[in-house]
Amino acid sequence: MEHLTHDILVVGGGAAGLRAGIAAVERSPKLSVAIVSKVYPMRSHTVSAEGGMAAVTREYDSLDSHAYDTIKGSDFLADQDSVEYFVKQAPHEAVQLEHWGCPFSRDPDGRISVRAFGGMSVKRTLFATDKIGFHLLHTLFQTSLKYDRIHRYDEWFVTSLLTNANRVEGVTAIDIRTGELFTILAKAVIIATGGCGRVFQFTTNGWIKTGDGMALAYRAGVPLKDMEMVQYHPTLLPNTGILITEAARGEGGYLINKDGERFMKRYVPGKMELGPRDIISRSELTEIKEGRGFEGRYGSYVELDLRHLGEKKIEEKLPFVKELAEKYVGIDPAHDPIPVRPGQHYQMGGVHTNIEGFTGLGGLYAAGEAACVSMNGANRLGSNSLTECLVYGAVAGETVADYVAKQPTPSFGNPVQGLAMTEETRIYDGLLKHENGERTSTIRIDMQKGMEEHVGIFRDENSLREGCRIIEDLKKRMTNSTVDDKDRVFNTDLVSALELDFMLDCAEAITYSARARTESRGAHSRIDYPKRDDTSFLKHTLAYRNPNGPRMEYLPVTITRWKPEERVY
Repeated sequence: MEHLTHDILVVGGGAAGLRAGIAAVERSPKLSVAIVSKVYPMRSHTVSAEGGMAAVTREYDSLDSHAYDTIKGSDFLADQDSVEYFVKQAPHEAVQLEHWGCPFSRDPDGRISVRAFGGMSVKRTLFATDKIGFHLLHTLFQTSLKYDRIHRYDEWFVTSLLTNANRVEGVTAIDIRTGELFTILAKAVIIATGGCGRVFQFTTNGWIKTGDGMALAYRAGVPLKDMEMVQYHPTLLPNTGILITEAARGEGGYLINKDGERFMKRYVPGKMELGPRDIISRSELTEIKEGRGFEGRYGSYVELDLRHLGEKKIEEKLPFVKELAEKYVGIDPAHDPIPVRPGQHYQMGGVHTNIEGFTGLGGLYAAGEAACVSMNGANRLGSNSLTECLVYGAVAGETVADYVAKQPTPSFGNPVQGLAMTEETRIYDGLLKHENGERTSTIRIDMQKGMEEHVGIFRDENSLREGCRIIEDLKKRMTNSTVDDKDRVFNTDLVSALELDFMLDCAEAITYSARARTESRGAHSRIDYPKRDDTSFLKHTLAYRNPNGPRMEYLPVTITRWKPEERVY
């Protein structure tokens, strides 16, 4: 087994990972920074973001307003010091991105355009038509190419963290092209692998969103925080799960039921279609359950009506929405409503970190959707997440650059060498060579169906108990699984099996955390506990990995200036 050495290792090549790498080399130009990504960075899931990124850039707006909207949107589970840091840094990151060349949409006076977004009290979401993720990721990737101290390992898959004396000293990673396992030693590791949406059956997330980084930290003893907080997006195409961006509602789109009624007036009359995502998703399901939805080939749905916007505005502001509707539904949104339904979209929870991205395990940091600095709490406001990747990716990169300057270079000796050899045996002598076991694809389908049915938008004790039982049964079945492709070269079957193993850890943390939180707050809706309980649950859930199911601990929410209040719109 070969081993490589760098000062800093970033796992993940999306917005948070690239921003962290750039920040690190700008902080200390002599550092060697490695970015390991299981896909070519421009295939990272950041590219799929459509609506925009939030930052205070207008005279009518304020940092306090952005902070309050975010905290209220979180149903008061967000750590308010994290939110205040975020809103303060967001404008700087937006300007920095513009200076690096991001082609934002512009007003006639030259200012970056802003649009309305759900849960925001004013227009503060900067955008690039409806392809902000594509342009943002291109901008970061091209900027990273300026630095010869950033080394990329594209299509490498990290399988484990190597720890020694309560600190991380590197990772094991497969070069997918050759199938060879390497050790990559580093003074610090930053996890920026995104979310775990693929544990669910119906999701906007691409196939790569399998919770790898969350599970890596979980296995190393770091808790996963607030994993029960799973965001559903209200406007997915029923047949494919493809996202129709919130920008469509930000530009004035309506949600209507089969009676042609704008039904959001029953749920958030003050915000209508620009209510928070958790409330809109539940409202859509309520309309369907009460018989006011449409029935189609792919199940029940409501409609997103853009017809009143006119062809010109749709072409100028929502060209990608038009393209998706035409290609995947066969309709022109200027003339026909788009069928939509809720589906899993984002993970508010993740690897427990502080404001600097530190996980509590020496040398291990995290940023982006994989992390939970807890600025999103129980519900993320749309357009905050891209900015979060920039703000917390930058601070993680800068913090780690300062940290590694004082650390010795790790050596490839025991126990690190022993851990690497154990991992090699687990993968190649265990999973790859195992004959006559159950196919991992069957286990994956059962996991996704179980999560969809028992850990969805509406939850209760009986359903969550069954969800826990299903996940633990699947984890046992996973120990007797096999992959059909026994060759090492570009073995996507093997990678999929390793991803499934990670997903089961994430699914376990989500399900057990949801069962333990006996209240309703934000995206976590318990029909058997319909009220928010600030007395018992104004606190974060911490799930620690344990052989018999995760051990639950709790952490108080940080309150600075905004006391919890009833969340009404």
